[in-house]
Amino acid sequence: MSNPTSMICPGCGTLINTDEKRCPHCGAYNPNLWGLGPALNRLFGGRIDVLTLIPTACIALYAISLLLDLGAALSMGGGLFGMLSPGNIPLIVLGMTHGEAPWWTVLTATYLHGSLLHILFNALWIRQLGPDVGHFFGPARYFIIYTVAGAIGFILSNLISGYPTVGASGAIFGLFAAIIVYGRNHKTQMMSLMTRQMWQWAILLFVMGFLMSGVNNWAHLGGFIGGWIAAQILVSSAEYREGRITILIALLCLLLTVLGFVLSILEYFPLLLS
Repeated sequence: MSNPTSMICPGCGTLINTDEKRCPHCGAYNPNLWGLGPALNRLFGGRIDVLTLIPTACIALYAISLLLDLGAALSMGGGLFGMLSPGNIPLIVLGMTHGEAPWWTVLTATYLHGSLLHILFNALWIRQLGPDVGHFFGPARYFIIYTVAGAIGFILSNLISGYPTVGASGAIFGLFAAIIVYGRNHKTQMMSLMTRQMWQWAILLFVMGFLMSGVNNWAHLGGFIGGWIAAQILVSSAEYREGRITILIALLCLLLTVLGFVLSILEYFPLLLS
């Protein structure tokens, strides 16, 4: 039976005493995190599956945005590309961002979508890229990269264009950047091929953004930059278990996003009633 005062170090995976100020094997500072460490690991490492959470949240919020205004959703005013498009008011209530929007919308807008094709396209890319980023960096780092990329994408978009916008594509460009950064730091033949493919997809999609109406290329550019910066910071520790601080930052990103939805609904819900 294991010692009740023992724990697994999040840095190196060895068994250590919970009273250790630093891990004697890898030097990780305060591995027990004042008693919160094991609970945090169970919460984010076991109970929260971010690879499923992100696309599921996008699809669920898209369905909610349709239900909040079925008349607008079924109007078919935008043709094929506008099929099953939520009305503006539901998107505002749930957290659409624009130049003068509150701070939290750069987090919430990443999970909102403007049409059936929009959500299908982005959900497919998240399911395509997310498992690779999660495998290379770990689930907590993946969520940090996704959140930071989406937020910086919308910040850049709001500063330059200010146009109302939603969608996960900025965060998706951040996932492209994360895989490229990882490949540049792990120069195997397989990673070189994957890095080249990520560059090709990212450039192709960015060019297509200029050829299609309603595409926010500023968010794409900002998302790529944000994902690159976040991945560059996190890539040096990607080979190691995710430490307590990393998990805390990921949980903070999650809590701020949830708080953003709560604040947005409280702020704008009267628009639905009027």
